[in-house]
Amino acid sequence: MIILKSKYARLLASVLTLAIISCSNPWDDRTDNGDANLGVTLNEAISKTSETSQFAELLVQTGYDEILASSKTFTVFVPTNAAMAEVESSILNNPEAVRAFVANHITLTAYSSIRTNQQERIKMFTNKNLIFKGSTMIDDATIVNPDQYAKNGVFHIIDKALTPKLNIWQYINSQAGVSATSDYLLSLKDFSIYTSDITAKALSVERGVGYLSDSLTNSYLRNVYNLNNENNLYTLFLMEDAGYTAEVDKMKPYLIKTSNEPTIDSTAIYAKYFTLRDMAFAKKYELDELPATLTSRFGVEVPIDKTQIVQQIHLSNGIVYIMKKVDVPLAKRLLTTRIEGEKNSGYIGSRTPILYRDRRDPLGVLFNDIMVQAPTRAKFTLFYNARDMYSTTYKVYWRAINDRTTSTLFQQKLGIGGSIVLTGSTYDVANFTEAVPLTIIPFNNYDEILVGQFTMTTAGNIDMISLIGGATTATSGLTLDYLKFVPVLK
Repeated sequence: MIILKSKYARLLASVLTLAIISCSNPWDDRTDNGDANLGVTLNEAISKTSETSQFAELLVQTGYDEILASSKTFTVFVPTNAAMAEVESSILNNPEAVRAFVANHITLTAYSSIRTNQQERIKMFTNKNLIFKGSTMIDDATIVNPDQYAKNGVFHIIDKALTPKLNIWQYINSQAGVSATSDYLLSLKDFSIYTSDITAKALSVERGVGYLSDSLTNSYLRNVYNLNNENNLYTLFLMEDAGYTAEVDKMKPYLIKTSNEPTIDSTAIYAKYFTLRDMAFAKKYELDELPATLTSRFGVEVPIDKTQIVQQIHLSNGIVYIMKKVDVPLAKRLLTTRIEGEKNSGYIGSRTPILYRDRRDPLGVLFNDIMVQAPTRAKFTLFYNARDMYSTTYKVYWRAINDRTTSTLFQQKLGIGGSIVLTGSTYDVANFTEAVPLTIIPFNNYDEILVGQFTMTTAGNIDMISLIGGATTATSGLTLDYLKFVPVLK
């Protein structure tokens, strides 16, 4: 609730001065000041104000007159009759639209025009948020007659109607059949990018969640940002079809996918997703705030060329920029995958020799790593996995710290893919898709080392990455700070 520390509009100048000096609350001090409106409800006060009579009629038409006659406290931003004359007839002639229109002018709690917060977002009865700026602006309307108090709240007369804006996701829906980008984003209601999306969508059906009401219903909303959320602000860049197609084509060689359905082009679907996931940002950037580069939540650096902006569209939860193109270099798109040694997903061997360490390098920098110092078996194995790998060759680097011995205890190799096999009573990993050769880890070397490379013929996850010790117990020690898989441009 906003504390009202400002003048009451009808008070005499001497009383106003006293009120300001004493920091009194005009809402608390509203009684016995001679204002007849304080004896009537907001609905009655608005209806008897001649310059707001048309909005008063809509209050009755929609039933909001009864709500504004209740004992709760409200603020109403009331458009003048002149402002109402500018409202589209398609809204006024549609019962559902006109009810939403009226609701977008009403909020709970009394908000004075003079506040401690010079800018704040206020939730209206539509569940949309409007920005109350300074003492004179609500959204893009100017308050021409502020602080009209009634028994159960306050109303401000404004020069422009607050027609509800679409949010970003609603705008995308409105562009169906017009924009290839919008069509693709909407298609992710039915196509699941990740297996976990299938479970989420099933849950939304089970709970009766509507298509536009929850991030579970669409793979983009679930994995990138819920652009239907009215409580947060976003910026989205939507490319015109030619620019969008060019960006997707750049990504296709790195997102080669196979499909069991001959009619589904999985490569194109994933190339589109990995193009568009970097076009949304969790902040509203006005045109004069746009930096030269934005970094997506996935770590991709996206150059913003303002000369490519065709249109900017202000929406209830952010802004959409229509772009001719957003040209992101492949070197920025294809992210390096880094896997932390201490975040292994499993192991073959005993838990006892596995050490999860907090260390400091020779420069004093803290880091975490993993070490298997005294293994009880040969080929001691640590397991890892990686998501969202591209269909290309990767150079493999690791930083593996042997700060314990000058002997050949730490000998290790890396297996990509493969399966766990049982030979007699011993488990091992075999049938690697790719392998990095056995390497001896030198004593006290803190450098990052290039140890090999492997190629992904199709894009996707690597469910098994194995760090495997030497062929004897004496050489099966393991150590790893991190792995880095660096994609190679084709």
